[in-house]
Amino acid sequence: MTRLALGTVQFGLNYGVSNTNGQVPIEVSKKILELAKEHDINTLDTAPGYGNSEKVLGKIGCNDFQIITKTIPLKLGVENVLQSFHLSLINLHINSVDGLLIHNIDDVKNRQFDILYKELNKLKQDKLIEKIGFSIYTPDQVEFLLDNFDFDLIQVPFNVFDTRLIDGGQLKALKNKQIEIHARSVFLQGLLLNFAQLDGHFDKWKKQFNNYQKMVEVSGCSLLEYALNFALNVPELDKILVGVESTSQLRDIINVPMLNTNLKEFSINDIELLNPVYWK
Repeated sequence: MTRLALGTVQFGLNYGVSNTNGQVPIEVSKKILELAKEHDINTLDTAPGYGNSEKVLGKIGCNDFQIITKTIPLKLGVENVLQSFHLSLINLHINSVDGLLIHNIDDVKNRQFDILYKELNKLKQDKLIEKIGFSIYTPDQVEFLLDNFDFDLIQVPFNVFDTRLIDGGQLKALKNKQIEIHARSVFLQGLLLNFAQLDGHFDKWKKQFNNYQKMVEVSGCSLLEYALNFALNVPELDKILVGVESTSQLRDIINVPMLNTNLKEFSINDIELLNPVYWK
C-alpha cells in the first residue's frame, strides 16, 4: 500500500465536508502517524496554509517520512515565500523536504514568478528541496505547465466523479515527461464515502448521486472500496492522498481489498461539484 500518502490538513484545521469532529487532537495525530508508518505509508502532505499542521508534525516527529509542503502566495513577495519555506523546515524539525509545490497556480502569472522559480531551483541544488512542483485544479493548467516549465512533481484533483485528466490525456502527457503525480480529492472531501446529510448546495446532483450509489452496490463494493480502488487502478498516479480524522478511518483504508478489475468511472463534469472552493 505504499502508493498511499497521508494528507495532514485535518491535523491543523477543521476540514472536510464530512468532518464532524473538527481539528484532529495531537495525541490522535501521533497515533495516525504511527499506524501509517507500520503500513509503509511514507509520504505526508502539508502546507503553511493548513493551520498549525506543520507545527503538529514537528512536535510529533516526522523524520521517517517524505514531506511535501507548499508555498505561501507570491503576492506577499519572493523574500517572504522563501522565508516561509525556511520556517516550514523549522516547524517540521527537518533539514529538507521531498517536495515543494507552488500552492497557488495563479502565482505563475505574477511578474516575480521567474525570480522565485530560480530561487527554488537554487534550494534544490543545495539539497533543501528534492522535487519542485505545482498544485493544480484544471486540465488547462496542466497544459500550460507542460508547455512552459520543467518540473518534477504535480498534485492533481482526481476521483471517480472527476476524470478530466484521463479524458483529456493530461495524465499520460505528464507521465511521458516522467513527472511524479500525486492525486488528491480521491474521496472528494469525504463526500464519496457518505451521501447522507449533504446540504442544499448538493441537491442539483441528487439523481446522479443516487445512480452512482446504485452502480457501486451492483459492483459488490462499499463506497470506500470503490472510490479508493478506482484511483489505485490508474497506473499514472504515483501517490493517492488520503486524509483521516482517526486511526479507525486509516485502518479502514489500509484494509480495503485491492481489486484488479477496471471499475467504471462516473464522470460529473461540473466544476461547482468538483472544486470544493465553490461549495457554499
